[in-house]
Amino acid sequence: MSKNIEKHEHYKEELHLLQVELVKLQRHIISRGDKILIILEGRDSAGKDGSIKRITEHLSPRETRVVALPKPSDREQTEWYFQRYIAHLPAAAEFVLFNRSWYNRAGVERVMGFCTEKQLEEFFQEVGVLEGMLMRSGIHLRKFYLDISRKEQKARLAAREDDPLKQWKTSPIDLQAVKHWKSYSKARNEMFARSHSTLCPWTIVRADDKKMARLQIIKDTLLRLEYDGKDTELVSPDRNIIFDYDPSYVENGSIAS
Repeated sequence: MSKNIEKHEHYKEELHLLQVELVKLQRHIISRGDKILIILEGRDSAGKDGSIKRITEHLSPRETRVVALPKPSDREQTEWYFQRYIAHLPAAAEFVLFNRSWYNRAGVERVMGFCTEKQLEEFFQEVGVLEGMLMRSGIHLRKFYLDISRKEQKARLAAREDDPLKQWKTSPIDLQAVKHWKSYSKARNEMFARSHSTLCPWTIVRADDKKMARLQIIKDTLLRLEYDGKDTELVSPDRNIIFDYDPSYVENGSIAS
């Protein structure tokens, strides 16, 4: 058996075991009426869709929701910025994943000029307050940022263009992703600095290896949430791949620059 085949088989086996743990978690969530909100952010092609697919693959569709909002309508552009996200927050027994979130304002909207400096500043003044309210109301909120290198992003975006099954993933914004790499890095760094907190930290995932990133996101989620019958050894994450944000990581290269 080649090393690649052996590695793939090991990945499938570990993923299966972790998905069993996710089912245990969901059973606990439903029985306790817990409310779970997972936010996944990252550059275009960072692997958010694939990670969400593996998390939700064997969960109950009735209590599991994936939220991936389109660009705001004309009406929504006149609303309070966070307003359209509020309706999608979890109720009791629900497991909700945001594929991108209100942090669009701190990322793509900022870089592409879709918001003003005043709107951006209002966002940073309000986001910590909002997340604190959500946490204190009983919502378990986790924020993951999938971090990839510039080289890897170029390769993935190029692969999308050549794959007829991934044409739906390409957009005019994607085409600007590599061009504005440094601007996105600057925006991301300020987003971390101004929205990371002890109560609601940012968790960084090194995601150049998609499969490894998926496993680590699931492990970290399982580790931090309470449920009966947890396999603590299985859900122990690799802290070289997944770790909470610290300002020093921007300077020492732990986060892609």
